[in-house]
Amino acid sequence: MNYKRVFVPNSYVHLIIVAYNRKDIFVENIELLRDSFKNAKQFFDFEIIAICVLPNHVHMILNPNNIQEYPNIITSIKYYFSRHYDVGVETPTYGYVNKGEKGVFQRRYFEHTICSQEELNNHINYIHYNPVKHGYVKNVKDWKYSSFHKLVEDKFYDKNWGSSDDIENIKNLDFE
Repeated sequence: MNYKRVFVPNSYVHLIIVAYNRKDIFVENIELLRDSFKNAKQFFDFEIIAICVLPNHVHMILNPNNIQEYPNIITSIKYYFSRHYDVGVETPTYGYVNKGEKGVFQRRYFEHTICSQEELNNHINYIHYNPVKHGYVKNVKDWKYSSFHKLVEDKFYDKNWGSSDDIENIKNLDFE
C-alpha cells in the first residue's frame, strides 16, 4: 500500500507513534524515550509544540524547520529507541524479522497536518486530555508525562484545565 505524505510548508504535524501490539513500554522507559528525542534533535531542526507520553503510544505536535524531514525525525526517534531498548517483541511477524526490525514499534504512524490556529489548539487540547480519556488519571494536571505543565507555566493553560466545561469542547475530538 502506498502512503502519500502531505508536506505543507510552515505547518505543524500531529503524530502518534504506537508500540508493537500496544505493549506498555514508553512510560517505564521514559529516559530512553527522552534520549531518543535528544538524539534526533542533533540531526534535525524541529520544535515539539506539545507531547504526551502514554504507556503504549505517544502523541506529539512537531514544527519541523523543514517539513519534509518529519518522516526522518520519526524514523530517527524510533531507531534510537529500538536500538537501545533491551527487550524486543517475543514473536515479531515475518515482515519485521525479514527487515531486521525488533518489533518495538508499529511500523506505521498516524500523522495529520495542521494548517490553522484553531486546529492547532484543538489538537493540543486533545493531546493533553488523552491520559484522562484513557483512564490513567482523573485530572489532566495529574499526568506528569506531557507538556501540559510547561504550557501552564507559559500561561497557555490554567493549572486546573480539563474541568467538565473544558471536556465539552474536547469530547467530540478523536484523532486516534
